[in-house]
Amino acid sequence: MPRPINAEKRAELLQQVVHSLQQHGLAQMSLSPLAESIGTTKRMLLYYFGSRENLLTQALAANRPDAHAMFDDVHDTAGLRRAAHTLWEAMTVGEQSVAIRMLLQLLSLATTDPEQYGNLAAETVEVMVAPIAAAYVRLGHPPQRARARATLLVSGLRGLCQDRLVTHDIARTDAAAHLLIEGAVDATD
Repeated sequence: MPRPINAEKRAELLQQVVHSLQQHGLAQMSLSPLAESIGTTKRMLLYYFGSRENLLTQALAANRPDAHAMFDDVHDTAGLRRAAHTLWEAMTVGEQSVAIRMLLQLLSLATTDPEQYGNLAAETVEVMVAPIAAAYVRLGHPPQRARARATLLVSGLRGLCQDRLVTHDIARTDAAAHLLIEGAVDATD
């Protein structure tokens, strides 16, 4: 009978993996060098996470803003606006601001290597879009229109975040994010 997984050790390893991926990126992620960089072995990573893909999935999940926490309690336009601004802040100045680099890398890799990264990238996008779309539905938008608005918000803010990382123009990207949020929240059908 196999030993039960030590949840504390697994969480510690995951945190180290996330930190390493934030520093070194996803493009050339290989288990052996990753394991060496965090002071463990490839065998231990496989023991705790099962596969490279599962490890990457869990690292990304542990490293993204919790859209459900931000949008599940939205029941009016003002709440939607606040939640969208909270998301922007989490992506740019909060603890998730470093994590956004991993997401942008994943999305880029999915366009050039869809076989390896496409499903994971699509799931990562959906995890953000779904709770925001649900908030729009609660505000009375038809489901298809709600998903379109949620996509506009998520993709628009992500694009502005990438712009900010490249140009370092905080004032301009903050102003653009404000305009995007206002347009996505206040636009009429």
